[in-house]
Amino acid sequence: MNLRDSRYKEFALVQEMMETPEVIRRFDPAPAQEAAVEVHATRRLLLTGEGSSRIFPAKNAIYENLKLGSPWQIVTEGARQAQEYELSRFAVFGASNSGRTKEVIALFSQLAEEGHERRFGLTAHRGVKLEEVAVRCFYLTCGSENAVAATKSVVEQALFYRAMLAETESDSPLMTQRESASDAARMVLEMPLDGKLIDRLAAAPIIYFAGRNTGVAEELTLKTNEITHKKSDYLEGTYAVHGIEEVMRPEEVVVLIDPFPAEWEKFREVLAEGVGMTVIAVSAEETPFPTIRIPKLSGYDTILQLLAGWNLLVEVGVALEINLDKAERARKIGNVFPG
Repeated sequence: MNLRDSRYKEFALVQEMMETPEVIRRFDPAPAQEAAVEVHATRRLLLTGEGSSRIFPAKNAIYENLKLGSPWQIVTEGARQAQEYELSRFAVFGASNSGRTKEVIALFSQLAEEGHERRFGLTAHRGVKLEEVAVRCFYLTCGSENAVAATKSVVEQALFYRAMLAETESDSPLMTQRESASDAARMVLEMPLDGKLIDRLAAAPIIYFAGRNTGVAEELTLKTNEITHKKSDYLEGTYAVHGIEEVMRPEEVVVLIDPFPAEWEKFREVLAEGVGMTVIAVSAEETPFPTIRIPKLSGYDTILQLLAGWNLLVEVGVALEINLDKAERARKIGNVFPG
């Protein structure tokens, strides 16, 4: 996709996706590092929110934190369920672009009543309800989004959480690799994709995503619903070859996100040969499957995987002649706090 072609440039979704490289380039980690000081006092962090504001930003942070061997304990949960948890020893971050997500407001209101002192908001707007119930809010700089599907904001949320981990690194890529990451992001978004693969995805009744539990595959599962209006499912880990193959059909498609080489053969044997379905990979290295090759860049690998998935889904949506900005039932804010 690109903004030079009339098939794409009319859509706010594509325009917002194509703003993401600049969001990466100009990202300022300083506010996140201020937040990290607060988190370090407990070394326990709960990341909450709903939908896209939680799935990739939170799970990516958990993944990166464990890879770095940080002393922090980071967990994630939906805000409603988090109301059942004992969080007095946790710093709590609630991401809500609108600042009006009902579940997040309910959790933070409860924490405020309990005298919880470390509750922080991450939002794109000022003068919102989240500011009233949080001790402090931090603000995204990516600007507003008009398409139903959240895109550039998801990446900035992930960058913010990733920047909070910089104290555990001697040379954080968010400080040294922003220019390279921005260029790589633009290349991934604009790279041409195999038309036959797009046709195969466009014809599929359901698109599965599988791969590492970093939030990428799970977020793309949601984006498939919003962008292509197709059914989708997220198959964590090796779930794709542990029973669900019984009900899979040859006309369906599996997209593997950064699959482990040790698992290539099993996916090929069970899905490509056993079921007879199309298996596609998004990876920095060649795989036995049709592969969307992307650059490898420390600290940004998962973001580049996500952007490659956006590119793929936009191509499918355009092939299906779908209005990428609108949906019949999906809403920009899933559950709005009244007032």
